[in-house]
Amino acid sequence: MMRFPYRDWASDPALTGVERVAAVVAASKPAHVSAAFRHTFSTSRTPEHLIPVTQPTGQIVAALNRLQPTELIGFSSVLPRLAREAQAGRLRIAPRRVMAISEPLFPEARAAIQQAWDVPVGNRYGMSEGVFAGFCGHASHLPDDLCLFEPVDQAGRPVPDGVRSQRVYVTNLYNLALPLIRFEVTDEVTVVGGTCACGSAFRRIADPQGRLNDTFAYPGGVSIHPHIFRSSLGQHRQIIEYQVQQTQRGGEIRVVTDAPLDAAGVAMMIERALAAAGLEQPEVTITQVAVLDRQTSGKLKRFIPLPSR
Repeated sequence: MMRFPYRDWASDPALTGVERVAAVVAASKPAHVSAAFRHTFSTSRTPEHLIPVTQPTGQIVAALNRLQPTELIGFSSVLPRLAREAQAGRLRIAPRRVMAISEPLFPEARAAIQQAWDVPVGNRYGMSEGVFAGFCGHASHLPDDLCLFEPVDQAGRPVPDGVRSQRVYVTNLYNLALPLIRFEVTDEVTVVGGTCACGSAFRRIADPQGRLNDTFAYPGGVSIHPHIFRSSLGQHRQIIEYQVQQTQRGGEIRVVTDAPLDAAGVAMMIERALAAAGLEQPEVTITQVAVLDRQTSGKLKRFIPLPSR
């Protein structure tokens, strides 16, 4: 995981003489890999300062202003919020790299980060089972020398480059204590074909947009991909964060906003999209809240399906 930033920092002329100081807005407890990694590998040469994502935004902003990181690393759901703090003038840092971790990085989030800092934005897709993609300054690369990463469809057949998988098989080549052979993960990942400008032979991947088990299954065999909700919610800049709880006929959505929102109008837009996807008489409610509940790890689970029967 560390070799990618080392290589990126050493190969980009724009970073010559710039000290790498990483601020990591992520889990606070080592039970999650984002925290365990920082507790283990932070050194005087490459310090990795951990800031708990569960802290109030004001405290996170104050800590970042004191630290002045040259690399900002954080859960994908919190980075757009920090970008807004920067645009409002409260967060005063000038990172040379911004890295999203642990959660899907949606296009609207990437655009907000890019607008705030205008620097390369990377996606460190990873899982504690043995895959840690790295950013080269241009794209996210799989660690093909340390794991076998097989994108497959619903039936377990390999999918070609450019096609989104419905799951992946992971074979860890270095964990001798607990070998994993074709371990199944329901991540939807697209491998990008061709070669990278950085010269690495490791395969590139596009930003993963979620997991197969985020899909909502409704009575009558109707399946709704999270994109149906996200494509509507992502059109409104005043929505900072959101969480969608599936209901029998649609969804209950909680949103955090920084400006007035026509909640009824957004709900109607999503209902039309759900109806077009085959759901009969969909019902969607949107409630504005001050903060969303996060998991113990600090991650934000955006899409919560109904429990399986």
